[in-house]
Amino acid sequence: MAKKKTTVSMPVLALRGLMVFPHMVLHFDVGRVKSVAALEEAMVGNQKVFLVAQQDADIDDPAVEELCRVGTVANIKQVMNLPGDSLRVLVEGEYRAELVAITQEEPWLCGDIRRVEEKCAASEVELAALVRATKDYFEEYGRTSQRVSPEIVNSIREVEEAGQIADIIAANVLQKVEDRQRILEEADVSRRLDTLCGILAREIELVGVEKQVQARIKKQIEKNQKDYYLREQIKAIQTELGDADATDVEELRERMEHTPLNDEARQRVEKEIERLSRMAPGTPEVGMARTYIEWILDLPWGKSTPDNLDLKRARKVLSQDHYGLDKVKERIVEYLAVLRMKQDMKGPILCFVGPPGVGKTSIVRAIAKAVGRKFVQMSLGGVRDEAEIRGHRRTYLGAIPGRIISGIKQAGTMNPVFLFDEIDKMSHDYRGDPASCLLEVLDAEQNSAFRDHYLELPFDLSRVMFITTANSVDTIPGPLLDRMEIIEVPSYTEEEKLQICKRHLVPKQIEAHGLAAKSVRMTDKVLRQLIEGYTREAGVRTLERTVAKVVRKAAVTMLDEGVAEVSVTPEVLRAYLGAARYTREMPEKEPRVGVVNGLAYTTVGGEMLEVECLTMPGKGSLQLTGKLGEVMKESAEAAFTWVRAHSAMLGLADDFYKDRDIHIHVPEGAVPKDGPSAGVTMTTALVSVLTGIAVRQDVAMTGEITLRGRVLPIGGLKEKSLAAYRAGIRVLIIPRENEKDLEEIPPHVLSQFRVVTAEVIEDVLREALVSMPLSR
Repeated sequence: MAKKKTTVSMPVLALRGLMVFPHMVLHFDVGRVKSVAALEEAMVGNQKVFLVAQQDADIDDPAVEELCRVGTVANIKQVMNLPGDSLRVLVEGEYRAELVAITQEEPWLCGDIRRVEEKCAASEVELAALVRATKDYFEEYGRTSQRVSPEIVNSIREVEEAGQIADIIAANVLQKVEDRQRILEEADVSRRLDTLCGILAREIELVGVEKQVQARIKKQIEKNQKDYYLREQIKAIQTELGDADATDVEELRERMEHTPLNDEARQRVEKEIERLSRMAPGTPEVGMARTYIEWILDLPWGKSTPDNLDLKRARKVLSQDHYGLDKVKERIVEYLAVLRMKQDMKGPILCFVGPPGVGKTSIVRAIAKAVGRKFVQMSLGGVRDEAEIRGHRRTYLGAIPGRIISGIKQAGTMNPVFLFDEIDKMSHDYRGDPASCLLEVLDAEQNSAFRDHYLELPFDLSRVMFITTANSVDTIPGPLLDRMEIIEVPSYTEEEKLQICKRHLVPKQIEAHGLAAKSVRMTDKVLRQLIEGYTREAGVRTLERTVAKVVRKAAVTMLDEGVAEVSVTPEVLRAYLGAARYTREMPEKEPRVGVVNGLAYTTVGGEMLEVECLTMPGKGSLQLTGKLGEVMKESAEAAFTWVRAHSAMLGLADDFYKDRDIHIHVPEGAVPKDGPSAGVTMTTALVSVLTGIAVRQDVAMTGEITLRGRVLPIGGLKEKSLAAYRAGIRVLIIPRENEKDLEEIPPHVLSQFRVVTAEVIEDVLREALVSMPLSR
């Protein structure tokens, strides 16, 4: 009984115009996404990959039926990164195999592979004769064509294994992919040698005809072509003598003399120039050496732009296109003031953290303009290759410096403002960790001698003002976060959005759409309606797009009605944009039992949330709904525990909870909610529903509660206060330790309500409940 052939699963790599035979070592470049993914998967596994030719080399993403059925299982020896997302891989063919089935097509090809066992139908004498004939044909081909090196011809003489002889000759001689595939698919060694002999005989005949054609064409060359050929020969002789390259070398020497390089860089450039002068012209090393020297000399050694240290001008420039962002502006003014006192101060490393659209990137451009420095931006979103930052080593073909050195060269000075945008969105893989590379760059004690992998020279980055931006610090590694000064960029208040809209967005969009200044008029009432009814965001990007839509509609109105100006009223705004997308619920006027107004801080600003609580006959369970997070659920449990522990003070029976079920719900159930700041709100709702005492609906509160009833401080007080302001709240209850944060709240908002500070939960209950419960 014949033994059943087994299959193995492994990544499949489709080759274009290329083929790998068993016992063959070859390197090639891989750039297609599926191919790169297949290589990475193979490297994670046993480093085996199935190499198979595709029938049409012009197809970028071949289907399964467009792949050949027989290929080679190869062992991956080495993988090397190239510029971009491509790889250079070194493989060694091991054995023939058949592609039985494709089991996966995304994100890489994977298939079931079955080994093709070699066989031989000929006798030993016939096989020996075929081997000898094949070697003779190959030697004759090498002698007549001169396309095969003598070393390969000699190596074939030493090979005894018939199948290996056929594979080596096919790999070195056959040009057509079809011929190579025929040899690869032939499992019978004798028939493989027979086929190869026929192909070699054909190639030998073609070589003879080709030589005759070349001889005939050579005789047909006219005199002017001969003259041109001779002139080119003269140029080549001059180049060989070094006349042209001598001029280039002298120019590089002169540039080096006038460039203030550091000692190590000067020694390296002198050595490379001396090496370049001794190189034979036309060799690839000449271009590589010249490029390396020019990169070093093109860097702005000793060049810097003078800082504009006028504080009044800096404040004016920073406020020209940005409203608010007071902490950012204040920090830059502080830096300029200190720099004015101490000229050799190292550049600060700042990190602006805030939600999208609040102006983090644009304020950095304004900082560069205010200080009078060049601006360089590098987006780190999705960067996962260390070479993006440090560059590639010169041993790699096409190596270039990293983005930092490239940015310094682009700026032309050693003290630009360098922005690392979206630093929280870096990732890492087997090619290195970019975040670890930035540890040296963003360390003021180390970056004075930054070494790029390509240059391998110390370069001073200490005078660069590095600024980074992020939406969240949670994904930034701790050591990297420790090197930066974090500056919070909060979301804009409604009043700030109104001012930004009036001062910047509306004039900018009117100009961008080719309309006359002030041709589209919008009152504060209309702008507030636009901000509150059609946008809900921390920044102003959606607001700017909405303003642009209004301006476009106004332009259509001008042309249709033949008017020069359009005044946008609330009715016109509704006609342009449709019904308002967002509405804000106003608090009820009458006190209610079990309904309490809480305050929350979200990525789009502050929001007021109604916390509802009901009780019913049951077995003492506490149910929480509204898509609450773990921290918020724990706050509810802490609130319930406090109520149970103080049942006597609240006039409740000690076992009140045994025959009642309690349900706490936070509306807008589709929106995730979390955080401890709703602790006092849920406690008040529980006390109200259990005692039957109503809660005032003109009161809003925020604060974390402990088991002992203490009210702990919370964050986002400014945004929460604005939410209470918009909702018409009259009394705002906050933790006593947050009293210092009231300075950040605009005066017109504070004048709207009375602020009560609470140290314990009893302070909250006294303000929120219509009356205090009677103790037992």
